[in-house]
Amino acid sequence: MLINRSLIQLIRLGVLPIFILYGVQANAAAQPASQQATAGQRVIKAQIWVDNWFALYAGDTLIKEDSVPYNTERSFNTESFTFSAALPAQLSVVMKDFKEDDTGLEYIGSSHQQAGDGGLIAQFIDAATNKTLAVSDDSWRCTVIHKAPVNLQECENSSMPQQVCKSKIDPEPANWKSAGYDYRNWPNATIHSAWEVQPHGDFNWFDWKMSAKFIWSSDLVRDNTVLCRFTIPAP
Repeated sequence: MLINRSLIQLIRLGVLPIFILYGVQANAAAQPASQQATAGQRVIKAQIWVDNWFALYAGDTLIKEDSVPYNTERSFNTESFTFSAALPAQLSVVMKDFKEDDTGLEYIGSSHQQAGDGGLIAQFIDAATNKTLAVSDDSWRCTVIHKAPVNLQECENSSMPQQVCKSKIDPEPANWKSAGYDYRNWPNATIHSAWEVQPHGDFNWFDWKMSAKFIWSSDLVRDNTVLCRFTIPAP
């Protein structure tokens, strides 16, 4: 979400909320469960910061959905949770930036009417050894299914954005989260700088690895919904 173009560091003190999930059988509504992994599995600690929202899957099983609803403006929250998986593990993530409607705009009708921008950074750590297993970087493969406004400047300056703004919206590809889905033709994720993403909120609650990068598609502003696939490799 685009609210301030000057880079600032926000350091917040508080108690880090930990959301415990067990295996790929867990979902966002599940109660905290044991962190003990079954035979052949590892307990993985995930740490994710996103502007604005994400959902993480193993196959069609939801591992974790952002605890702050997608339609919350100025959502810059982090999530920390654990899940169990056998490695290598192919995972999928849906990333969404906030928009009021299919124009792709926020603050519609106000003097601040604009298209927001997204960004995600993630790291996956072996809970037993504290070894980093995977991070967000340009090895992830991503595709865009909601792009708006295509006519950015005209749309942002319009007093009738619903009539003026243009968008390109596609459905999610069938079975795109399945292990057998061929996503090799998807572009690699684009790495963006902290200056571009402007991480606000509780970003500094985590000790981010140097290898963990801010990623999105190539267009932080117009690409509102991005689907990504990545693998946590076997150690």
